Amino acid sequence: MATITAAKTSPGSDAAGAADAAPRTRGIHHLALNTDDMKMTADYYVDVVGMKLVHAMKIPTGLGTGEGNRGNPPFENLRHYFFDMGQDSLLAFFEMPKGAKEKGDRDALAGMQHVAFSVTPDEFEAIQQRLKARGDDFLGPIEILPDLYSIYFFDPNGIRLEACCHPKEGAHPNVVGGVAQSRAVARAELETLSDDPAWLEKRLAGFKD
Repeated sequence: MATITAAKTSPGSDAAGAADAAPRTRGIHHLALNTDDMKMTADYYVDVVGMKLVHAMKIPTGLGTGEGNRGNPPFENLRHYFFDMGQDSLLAFFEMPKGAKEKGDRDALAGMQHVAFSVTPDEFEAIQQRLKARGDDFLGPIEILPDLYSIYFFDPNGIRLEACCHPKEGAHPNVVGGVAQSRAVARAELETLSDDPAWLEKRLAGFKD
């Protein structure tokens, strides 16, 4: 197995301080969902949502029911496809055997309530037109936060999707900045969870005054 090494920093170094202040993750690599019809799913995410299929495979033998399973669905040789979500992130699907699994409850604990994609104003309008052309219902546009508009719809698997748009920011939306709060507003909510000053300060590290 390959060994990965990273540059070391001393606790008092500038690099270590920057790491403490910044997110330790780079973003989503991939989000893996389930379907029982990969063709239907591929058609929808390419033709309607507007993603590109970038990897199509079957899981190698032994990684489903064999000792090599590392948390994959417990079936052999499943299809596993990856779609480019943009900004160097991926959406993936496993294709379950027909009838092998029940449809999940998106509001269950540990469930996935919905997936929201960031889109430009042009694409925000275009995806609405593609949904209308298919006769698919959608909710919105709704201004969910100041200058952040969303539509909500379901894919053919019953997965709830959201397309989010910051119209004033055009082709270069600031996703994190678009949900920014003041430190005081965030503190008021966090204080409903704990009154521990140290805990509050650590949780508020990402907020500006």
